[in-house]
Amino acid sequence: MIENFILTYAKLVVAYPQDLKIQVDEVDESFAQITVFANSDDVGKLIGKNGNMINSIKTLINGCKAKTGKSYKIQVKALE
Repeated sequence: MIENFILTYAKLVVAYPQDLKIQVDEVDESFAQITVFANSDDVGKLIGKNGNMINSIKTLINGCKAKTGKSYKIQVKALE
């Protein structure tokens, strides 16, 4: 559910949506780390000025914690 939301939202922001990849690492039942891999030209767009874009995504994802009880950490990395 979270992965689909992030992928859909990120596709609206980036110039190369076909390059987006999402990796979810379940650390335990209450924590997951989400890594968004994007084209190197799009990393700045996903992070945003002063981190505003990624912080807004984090805020929306933290709202899901109330429903599922799971915390998420989100990172944006360039494709290699």
